[in-house]
Amino acid sequence: MPLIALTGGIASGKSTIARRLAEHGAVIVDADQIVRDVQSPGSPVLQRIAEEFGTGLITADGALDRAALGAAVFGDPERLARLNAIVHPAVRAESQRRFEEARSADPGAVVIYDVPLLVEARVDDPWDMIVVAHAPQPERRRRLIEIRGMDAQAADARIAAQVSDEQRLAIADVVIDTAGTIAETRTQTDALWERIRPR
Repeated sequence: MPLIALTGGIASGKSTIARRLAEHGAVIVDADQIVRDVQSPGSPVLQRIAEEFGTGLITADGALDRAALGAAVFGDPERLARLNAIVHPAVRAESQRRFEEARSADPGAVVIYDVPLLVEARVDDPWDMIVVAHAPQPERRRRLIEIRGMDAQAADARIAAQVSDEQRLAIADVVIDTAGTIAETRTQTDALWERIRPR
């Protein structure tokens, strides 16, 4: 079972690549969804976040106020590191469980781990391939502001909280240039699938 890491900076087009690979039959394990799952109401991770950063981050129905948490940690490397120390081990354990689940269901499956924080959290795992979705920082900033509706300050903080493009590109086995059209990104993704698909 090929295990492939797909990473990229915020607004790099990584989700477009993951969707296209899923259309081809790849099993997608989504790190962002795992983060949401391990931070669900009543979870040990959510309890530790509340202890570390205050119960004001928990909504009336017991859920995490993600916007408030983001405001509390982005732009503050020390606080972000404390949050990551709580969340990353739980995400690692759950993602490993899902990899094994996919392997058990279909030993020949191509499993794609869609993971924005690969460099920060798990670059040393035994990946068969690391794919980096890459668009230059000014383009990603534009997408955050114009498409996602962030203000410029929030967009800059989110980008600054991640590793540099150079650090991501340094670990890439394959780079998909996502600065062009969606059709161009899909064409490159189709070519990648031809390399990794089951024979």
